[in-house]
Amino acid sequence: MTGERRTTDGTADGRRASAGARRGRDRRARVLPGPEGRRRADGARPSVAVVGGGIAGLAAATALAERGVAVTLYERQPYLGGRVGGWPTRLPDGTPVTMSRGFHAFFRQYYNLRGLLRRTDPALERLAGLPDYPLLHAGGARDGFRRVPRTPPFSALGFALLSPSFGLRDLRALDPVAALPLFDVRVPDVYTRLDDISAHDFLDAVRFPDQARHLAFEVFSRSFFADPRQLSAAELALMFHIYFLGSAEGLLFDVPRAPFPAALWNPLAAYLEGHGAVVRTDTSVDHVEPTRDGGHRVTTDEDETHHDGVVLALDTAGLRSLVARSERLGDAPWRERIAGLRTAPPFLVTRLWLDRPVAADRPGFLGTSGFGTLDNISVLERWEDEAARWAARTAGSVVELHAYAVRPHSPRDVEEKRLVEQLHRVYPETCAARVVDSRHEWREDCPLFPVGGYRDRPTVRTPDPRLTVAGDLVCTDLPVALMERAATTGFQAANALLRQWGLRGQTLWTVPDRGRNAVLRSLARWVSG
Repeated sequence: MTGERRTTDGTADGRRASAGARRGRDRRARVLPGPEGRRRADGARPSVAVVGGGIAGLAAATALAERGVAVTLYERQPYLGGRVGGWPTRLPDGTPVTMSRGFHAFFRQYYNLRGLLRRTDPALERLAGLPDYPLLHAGGARDGFRRVPRTPPFSALGFALLSPSFGLRDLRALDPVAALPLFDVRVPDVYTRLDDISAHDFLDAVRFPDQARHLAFEVFSRSFFADPRQLSAAELALMFHIYFLGSAEGLLFDVPRAPFPAALWNPLAAYLEGHGAVVRTDTSVDHVEPTRDGGHRVTTDEDETHHDGVVLALDTAGLRSLVARSERLGDAPWRERIAGLRTAPPFLVTRLWLDRPVAADRPGFLGTSGFGTLDNISVLERWEDEAARWAARTAGSVVELHAYAVRPHSPRDVEEKRLVEQLHRVYPETCAARVVDSRHEWREDCPLFPVGGYRDRPTVRTPDPRLTVAGDLVCTDLPVALMERAATTGFQAANALLRQWGLRGQTLWTVPDRGRNAVLRSLARWVSG
């Protein structure tokens, strides 16, 4: 069975499937047909090297391989998935388990990412929906999104009315004029208007109450692993549009029922290989060199191969490093922009295997604010089969803690200890638990979207028509962010190459590309001049 028949991927067979399966519940979701052309390459097959096996690289490789392109996917790590990958380890009792960089939420707005996953899981049965997205402040305020209406503007109104974080005095103090840009988010216009102000200063201008800001707004900025004082307000506004004010999909999300490799990437690797792609994990690309025929020579730590096109789907540091080593790639201005890319502050993921369970009413995921560096707590056995089996066998719990935007020079052992202390504050029953084993993952490789940085970010297309770039760091003219931006730009990178060879491209979906209310859109444009 081909990938076209199995999935709603925007191809001829995919169009026969229900539109609702592709776009979710929002009837205003936007469809962008891919390039027209032949369904598959015939005769001599063009070849493409995809450098990077994260979401962006996997999306690009999938779209290309489905069209008969000879794809070689290179990944430095021994596993796929990038920042959503996982690797095997063992507990002291010999139990094999899978470790990862932590929790990821697969929102219903992630149309293109979910379309990628449908290649091997058409009904998305490997994902499970969590019943709520609860948020807890150290002062005692608690919010959630389960009862909030999903369709704007009732979503914003419902949240304000249902939330204990908003009092009548707080609502009266809001500056509606300053908040109007949130109701008319268009890309790239939102960057013209808001990229030169920080998310923190924008929230100050809107005069949101402190508790509501911590519980609802900094949650979005923390998704970028950045302090709101460093994050562009344009990215914050875009997040509001995608999740809250522009989309009718709501703020609830799905999580994989099994560790990332088993649920997501191992099946997709087999799918790619079934389409003739070569997947080379544990392989570092040393440099990429343009050749006289318009192609590229890719040199790894093992060999050297020639390809007609290249997709660079790397994280910020990886892209900077590879371009610096590949002296002939691109032109001087492009190389300068790549060299100037920055990473977000370090973050910490701590996973604890405890000898007793947390309280039965603890949610699978809890966002927190005001508890030191602790940003959220996950109880993995609530949804992940591997953790559930361990917890059932030992009568214990598998708990994961996240700390985003940690101060760069903080002693790591001190931060790890403080994070566990905050867990004890939030879930006091864990104080008496013995830690059977623990893992602490320190990383500093997420892209930073700083104030005024939009103009210097790379786009999918480069000065070289056979070289494209993909990833969540990439600038695109579609309203997407985080994992969905990675998947979308991966498909866009593939489309840019497929168009050159006269091959049909991948159809994309996004949330609406502007505010939903015409009156509010007009007011926002009038205020902005």
